[in-house]
Amino acid sequence: MAEGPRYRVNFRRRREGKTNYRQRQRLLRARKPRAVVRLSLRNTTVQFIDFNFEGDRVLAHANSSELSKLGWSGATSNIPATYLTGYLAGKRALANGVEEAVLDIGQRIPAKGSNVFAALKGMLDAGVNIPFGEGVFPSEERISGKHIDEDIEKMIKEVMSRMEVD
Repeated sequence: MAEGPRYRVNFRRRREGKTNYRQRQRLLRARKPRAVVRLSLRNTTVQFIDFNFEGDRVLAHANSSELSKLGWSGATSNIPATYLTGYLAGKRALANGVEEAVLDIGQRIPAKGSNVFAALKGMLDAGVNIPFGEGVFPSEERISGKHIDEDIEKMIKEVMSRMEVD
């Protein structure tokens, strides 16, 4: 390891590969809340976060594990569940006064048709204004779950109708 008076250790989150500080600075310069999408093997988390010098402040939050309370009985990490999680987070963000945001996908590679963009489509359908590139969304067949099962379309409509009531 390098030694000497001029050697500087990187920030801990940079060393761990968790934060790209140049990308974070670009997102913060937009002066809009960030729509943060994080995917794990089992769940999807969507948050609307506003920058504050004391620490970031979460304005709205949704997790795909909450979908079971709304009638979702399928897996919580597939594209339809990710879309519904983005839709739920978008509805909650609108209720808290967030009308526009910037998408933050973290260290994930932006692959066309991925779960990240399914969540973005859900947030856009909820009514939040987020800039995006053309052709990044999954196909409507994948969002509606036709590639999984025919019954998922009914379940998606049922969950979305319950979201409107809440």
